[in-house]
Amino acid sequence: MNDIKPATYSDRLYNEDLAALKDKNWNWYNIFAFWMSDVHSVGGYVFAGSLFALGLGSWQVLVALLVGIVLVNILCNLVARPSQMAGIPYPVACRMSFGIWGANIPAIIRGLIAVAWYGIQTFLASSALTIVLLRFFPGLESLAHSQFLGLSHLGWIGFMTMWVLQAAVFWHGMESIKRFIDWAGPAVYVVMFALAGWIVWKAGPENISLNLGEVKYSGIESLGMMLTAIALVVSYFSGPMLNFGDFSRYGRTMEEVKRGNFWGLPVNFLAFSVVTVVITSGTIPVFGHMITDPIETVSRIDNTTAAVLGAFTFVTATIGINIVANFVSPAFDFSNVAPKHISFRTGGFIAAIASIFITPWNLFNSPEVIHYTLDMLAAFIGPLFGILLVDFYLVRKQQIVVDDLYTESPDGAYWYDKGVNSRAVYALIPAVLIGIVITLSGAKAVADFNWFIGCLLGGLFYSALMSRRPALAGASA
Repeated sequence: MNDIKPATYSDRLYNEDLAALKDKNWNWYNIFAFWMSDVHSVGGYVFAGSLFALGLGSWQVLVALLVGIVLVNILCNLVARPSQMAGIPYPVACRMSFGIWGANIPAIIRGLIAVAWYGIQTFLASSALTIVLLRFFPGLESLAHSQFLGLSHLGWIGFMTMWVLQAAVFWHGMESIKRFIDWAGPAVYVVMFALAGWIVWKAGPENISLNLGEVKYSGIESLGMMLTAIALVVSYFSGPMLNFGDFSRYGRTMEEVKRGNFWGLPVNFLAFSVVTVVITSGTIPVFGHMITDPIETVSRIDNTTAAVLGAFTFVTATIGINIVANFVSPAFDFSNVAPKHISFRTGGFIAAIASIFITPWNLFNSPEVIHYTLDMLAAFIGPLFGILLVDFYLVRKQQIVVDDLYTESPDGAYWYDKGVNSRAVYALIPAVLIGIVITLSGAKAVADFNWFIGCLLGGLFYSALMSRRPALAGASA
């Protein structure tokens, strides 16, 4: 439990959910399970498989995967430290760099991104659920041919069922979420290894290849494509990486967090990727063509029980990633806007309800929209990440005055003119605009590196602007 609210804390900055934690009870396995839930999903499966179809040799893809995921591991350790030290979630940590009110800018940006992905992931999970429903109730087929707002009536049943299931887990709080992800990630491995074994048995070991496409690149061209693969890995994890503090705050020690990150990222992601490509490769000899969707693969299994169990497991996995990446984040982010009126639960349900109105199936069904969405996300997330790291490690030298994160006093360490650090805003805007221009220009080869470009520019701009600042404590920007 958190201590009683100090008298100096403002109701406009504090509630029990945003308060600095005193009781931190997550060990390394809980962090490991968090990353398993984040990786083991339909989206993660498709993404991992797509890397092996870039036209590179299998060893080149594995090297790119390793370099990319090690970078993610290092970056997650860096962003985890302030939240683990102080026990604070991502939007409260943003008050150090953006000011006590300015923190709503990065919080709302991350919250809106999570709303979009929450809807898309719920739609992906519901697609798996409809396969299960049709297996047991083939009479529902007629509902698949009538539509409302671009989604079939059966699709609506599946979508709202998944929506309610996720809401039920979230409603019971972080302890229930922790218990859920502790078994959801490992459960997928059981099914994945069983599915891989069945595929290899049916296809024959000699017909399994780690190359899912023709090797097209060599020499300098292959090096460029490997760098692109590395950038894609970092970009894929950029969302949960930015707000990883929402979870590292529960870590008992920073060493526990680092250990969980090591097993959950380099070890887990590489293992999951290899098993994914083995299964995907085996679908060619077994079914006659490549299947990149694990739900479709398990639905082809002759044994109904095995098919339903497999689909159910991937549904569970997608619920896991949706809760950890896209439910918890906006819950804290929206609560930060008005802590007195919006609790953690309320913030989460604002995001969940909004995800229905954006009709995510229409977004996901447009490859062009997905392409621009991913690059646009990187354009926003990269600069935020750079600003946060530069502020904590270079400007503030890893010092946190926890009480000042919750006070409106002009003498507080994070008070700026009107509560907003204009230097952070001035660093963010041009860095984001450059990423947007790159995306809209159609330069896909450059847009793949939007996260890195934005992170570097955001950090550099912020460092330059803050070098001219007044004294930090009681600063007046």
